Amino acid sequence: MITDTHAHIFWDSYDEDRQATLERAREAGVERVIIVGTDLATSKRCFELCENEPGLYPTAGIHPHDAQASSPETLLAIEELCRRPDCVAVGETGLDYFKEYSPREAQLSNFRWHLDLAQTLDKPVIIHCRDAHEDTVRALTDAPDVRGVMHCYTMGEEELTPYLDAGLYISFSGVVTFPKNEENRRAARAVPSDRILVETDCPFLAPQGWRGKRNEPARVRAVLDVVAETRGVAWEALATQTSQNAERLFGLQ
Repeated sequence: MITDTHAHIFWDSYDEDRQATLERAREAGVERVIIVGTDLATSKRCFELCENEPGLYPTAGIHPHDAQASSPETLLAIEELCRRPDCVAVGETGLDYFKEYSPREAQLSNFRWHLDLAQTLDKPVIIHCRDAHEDTVRALTDAPDVRGVMHCYTMGEEELTPYLDAGLYISFSGVVTFPKNEENRRAARAVPSDRILVETDCPFLAPQGWRGKRNEPARVRAVLDVVAETRGVAWEALATQTSQNAERLFGLQ
């Protein structure tokens, strides 16, 4: 079994072939996919998509890009979705100082709100971090009981320690397959076997060989292949390990 722990197949680029995309994933052995919301509309869409599709699991959250636009009413609606028994995680949330579509203060407030909610509900939080390592670590220090995942981890081995010390899981995406990204592969070697996950972050970040094209859950196998080779294990063993880790973190059946 393969588990893609982060996908956005509600994206309109799948409108013409969403069912075929899911069929390709299952043919590739991807039996479970976490469908991750990034604002209120897409979070609601996640639940709609997962309702009648076995192996799909929804989340709800506000991405840092959308932090400034969220209102108290929006956050209340996100909280209501996160409280649902079928919601497996809070987020996607976090910090993005690369594009800064929302001011940093709005991002930090949004991130802390999600961390508090995850602790209150005892659900994992899905964390986005881009060019915001230090502030992410500071926010996590203020939320010592939170559990969750650093999604699409793109940093190197040196930055891993505070996230591992916080008990977080580390998820690798197609970025780890890029030829010049040896730093990220060193990080993939260093993560303990019981904390490693794989994802696509589709439709973004297609692995080497598909770069520039729309990504999809079936291509998480390419991530598995590279991470397994990097760690010196069979891809089948890593698929089993990462799926077991996903079960433990997200409470999957």
